[in-house]
Amino acid sequence: MRIAVIGQSLFGKEVYKELLTEGHQVVGVFTIPDKDGKADPLGAEAEKDGVPVFKFTRWRVKGQALPEVVEKYKSLEAELNVLPFCSQFIPMEVIDAPKHGSIIYHPSILPRHRGASAINWTLMQGDKTGGFTIFWADDGLDTGDILLQKECEVLVDDTVNSLYNRFLFPEGVKGMVEAVRLIAQGTAPRITQPTEGATYDPIQKKENAKINWDQSAEDIHNFVRGNDKVPGAWTEVNGTKLTFFGSALTSNGPNPDGDLLEIPGASRPGVVTKNGLVLFGNDGNTQFTVKNIKFEDGKMIPASQYFRSSDSASLQLSQEEQAIATEIRAAWKRILTNVSEIEDSTDFFKAGAASMDVVRLVEEVKLKCNGLQLQNEDVYMATTFEDFIQMLVRRLRGDGEEEIVIDYVEKSANNMTIKMPHQLFINGHFTDAEGGKTYDTINPTDGNAICKVSLAQVSDIDKAVAAAKEAFENGEWGRMNPRDRGRLLYRLADLMEEHQEELATIESIDSGAVYTLALKTHVGMSIQTFRYFAGWCDKIQGSTIPINQARPNRNLTFTKREPIGVCGIVIPWNYPLMMLAWKAAACLAAGNTVVLKPAQVTPLTALKFAELTVKAGIPKGVVNILPGAGSLIGQRLSDHPDVRKIGFTGSTPIGKHIMKSCAVSNVKKVSLELGGKSPLIIFQDCDLDKAVRMGMSAVYFNKGENCIAAGRLFVEDSIHDEFVRRVVEEVKKMKIGDPLDRSTDHGPQNHKAHLDKLVEYCQTGVKEGATLVYGGQQLPRPGFFFEPTIFTDVADDTFIAKEESFGPVMIISKFKDGDIDGVLKRANDTEFGLASGVFTKDIGKALYVSEKLQAGTVFVNTYNKTDVAAPFGGFKQSGFGKDLGEEALNEYLKTKAVTIEY
Repeated sequence: MRIAVIGQSLFGKEVYKELLTEGHQVVGVFTIPDKDGKADPLGAEAEKDGVPVFKFTRWRVKGQALPEVVEKYKSLEAELNVLPFCSQFIPMEVIDAPKHGSIIYHPSILPRHRGASAINWTLMQGDKTGGFTIFWADDGLDTGDILLQKECEVLVDDTVNSLYNRFLFPEGVKGMVEAVRLIAQGTAPRITQPTEGATYDPIQKKENAKINWDQSAEDIHNFVRGNDKVPGAWTEVNGTKLTFFGSALTSNGPNPDGDLLEIPGASRPGVVTKNGLVLFGNDGNTQFTVKNIKFEDGKMIPASQYFRSSDSASLQLSQEEQAIATEIRAAWKRILTNVSEIEDSTDFFKAGAASMDVVRLVEEVKLKCNGLQLQNEDVYMATTFEDFIQMLVRRLRGDGEEEIVIDYVEKSANNMTIKMPHQLFINGHFTDAEGGKTYDTINPTDGNAICKVSLAQVSDIDKAVAAAKEAFENGEWGRMNPRDRGRLLYRLADLMEEHQEELATIESIDSGAVYTLALKTHVGMSIQTFRYFAGWCDKIQGSTIPINQARPNRNLTFTKREPIGVCGIVIPWNYPLMMLAWKAAACLAAGNTVVLKPAQVTPLTALKFAELTVKAGIPKGVVNILPGAGSLIGQRLSDHPDVRKIGFTGSTPIGKHIMKSCAVSNVKKVSLELGGKSPLIIFQDCDLDKAVRMGMSAVYFNKGENCIAAGRLFVEDSIHDEFVRRVVEEVKKMKIGDPLDRSTDHGPQNHKAHLDKLVEYCQTGVKEGATLVYGGQQLPRPGFFFEPTIFTDVADDTFIAKEESFGPVMIISKFKDGDIDGVLKRANDTEFGLASGVFTKDIGKALYVSEKLQAGTVFVNTYNKTDVAAPFGGFKQSGFGKDLGEEALNEYLKTKAVTIEY
C-alpha cells in the first residue's frame, strides 16, 4: 500500500521502518519541525531513505485546515494514513482523504483513559490491566472504531517508562504493523467503541501534580508513579517544592530507622532511610519508598541523602581523567549541535537534549571509558557538564556505583577482618526476611554461633522470583550483548580473586573446610569456573539444517540457543561457594537469571558472592540469594509457575521429590546431582605408593564431605593387607584441628546433625560385623570433629557397603586375584553411578574396566581430578544432567528451530 506516516518520536521511527520491511511504500512522512536544530528521529530516518519529509508547524488555523498544507498532502496520493504517535491536530480533510482512511495508536484500552495522558492515568488510578488500542480516526477525541487492542498486566511498581518500554512500545510497534497488514488483506475490523466505562482524563501538568496526602499509601504511590518522569508528583516541604521519583510500594513492617521529615498535610512524617524516603498515607496499612528527590532548581539527589550535606569538594582530576573529560566534552558538542561551546555550566537538557540523546551519551561513555555502563538515570541526576564529569570520574574510580547498603557482621579471623553480609539478597539489595525472621549459623570448629542470618519466607521467595523475572524479561540483562555479559562475568571472577582470602576464611569458619583447601578448591575452582563460562557467553551458537525443500520454493531451517528464563538453584553444604559457581556460572553465561538457595547451615560465602555481583555491575534482579529452609524455599521454587528450571545438588530422596514437584507445577526443566557410592578398584599391578596416597584422598578429601568420594574400595587380595597397613600408618599422621591452622590436614565435620549421623553409621558397621580398624569416634573436644575411619571385612549386603556415609569413612573390601568381571559386578551392584576409579599399570585392563563401570566419571590412576572444562554428572539414581564443561550450558538453554520459506 501507499502509506503516509504522520507522527514523531522513536516510536514513529520504528513503525516507519517496520512498514518498509513489510513491503509497503511510504510516500511521505509528516513530522514536527526541528527542535534546537535537531530533527525528530522519524523525520531523520525518512530523510536518510530519501522519502519526502514535511515539517509543518501547524495544519490548521482557528479550526480551519490550511489549504496549502492539505494540497501538499493530497499530492502524495496515499491510500492509508498511519499515525503511530502524533501530537499535532490533523484536520479531517487529511484524515478522511485516503481510500482506507487513517489509523491511530493510543496507549490505553479504549474507551478507558481517552486523552493525551493515558499512561499516567492508567497508573494513577491503579489499573491492574493496561495496554493499547489501534483505532480508526474520526472527528472525536479517541472515539473512533476499534481495529485492534492488546492488554498487559500492570505491575505494582510500574512507572510510565517501565510500562512503555516493557509493553506499550515494543508490542505497540508490532500492533501497528499487524493493523496495516489486516487492512491490506481486507480483514481489518471496525468495532464501535462502547460508551460504558468511557473516561476522558485531562493532560497531566505540573500544577495538577501536587500530592494529596489525605488518601491511602497505595493511592499516593499510584499518583507518584503515574507522574514519573513527567510532570513529576510534588509536595511542599519547608516552603520548597520537592518532586518525587522512583516510588515502590511496601507492606508495613517495623518502624523504619532514619531521620524524620515533616511533610505538611501528611498523616505522619516521612523517614529518610538508607534505602530512600519512606512515606505514609492515611490508612496505616502500607507504606511506600521514593528513590530520588528533585529540587526546584532542577537538582536531583538520592532520597536517602536528603539530610546529608552535599560533598561540595570537587574531585581533582588526574591527567588521564582530564583527557577523558576532554573527550566527553567533545561528545556533548556532537550531541548538542545547537550549542556553540560546552561550558561547565551547560545543562544537557536545557540545551535541547531529548531521551534519545541520553542513550547516545551513555553509549559514548561506554566507548570512551572501557565499557563503563552508565544508566539513563545517571544522566538525569547530573545534568550539567561539570556535575556529569564529577559523577563519571567517581564511577571510574569505583566510588560512584549505586549505593548498596550492607549491614555487615565483622569478625577477626585468620589475621584479617572479614565482613559478612547476613541478610537476604533480592533485586540487588540486602534486606531482612519478612517479619524479621533469623537463625544462627554455627562455626563447626567450636560449635558457637557466627551470626544471625535472615530466614527467607514464602513472600521473600515470591519477591525474588518476580525480580528475576523482571530482570530477564524487561531488564538490561535480557537485552545485553553476550560479549558484554561475558565481560561482567570476567569482572566478577576478578573480584572473587581479589577477595579470595576473605572468601576462603569465611568458608572455613562456616563449613569447616581446611583453609588451604578452601583457598585452592572451594574458592580457586569457583574463580576458574566463572572465567571458563564467561568465555562461553559469545560462543553459544545454533546451526543450519538441510530439510526437504518445498518446491518450487526453497527453505532455510536454523536453530537458535536461547536462555530458559528464571532458574532456581539449590546447592548443598559441602562446597558452599564451589557448588554455587558450578551451577550459577553456566546459568548466567547462558543469559538466565537466578534465585539461589544456599544450604541453610552454610550461607555466608553465597551472601558475600552476592555483594561481589553488585560490585561487578551485574544488574539488579539477575542474582538473588535466599538463605533458609530447603523444605520451604526448595519446595516453593519447584512449585513456582515463573521458575522454568531447577538445578539441584543433594540427596536422592529430595531429588525425586523435586522432580515430581517440577512436573506437577509447570513441567519445568530439571538437572539433578544426587547421592553416590563411588567404587574405587585397586589392582595388584598398580603403583602402590600412589594408590595409597590417592586412595586416602579419594576418601578423606574435604573431610569425606565430597559427592564423588570413594564410598567403597575394592582391593585385590594379594595386596589387601599391605594396602590396609600403609593406609593406617598414614592416617595416624593426619593432624586434626583448627581449619585455619596451615598445618591442619582434617577439619571438623560440617554440622552437628551430620556428625551424629556419622557416629551412628560407624556403630551400624560394627554391629553388621565389619572390622573397625581405625577411628569411628567423635573427638573429645569442642566442635564437630570426627576421626578418619577405616573398615575392612565389609560384606556386600551390609548397610555401610551400600549407603553413602558422606564422611571420612574408608570401607575396604577384598576381591580375588584376577577376578576382573567379578569385582566389576560388585562395583556396579548399586543404584548410584556418580563416579568411580581404577588403579592399574595395565592400560588394556584400565580401558576395559572404565568401559564397564556404570558411572558418569571414571578416574584412572588418579582421583578427584575434576576440571571446569570436563562435564560432571551421574548415572542411575545419582541423577542426570551435567555441571561444568560445554555440556553444562545445555542445562540452561533451550533450542528453537526456525524455518523460512523463500
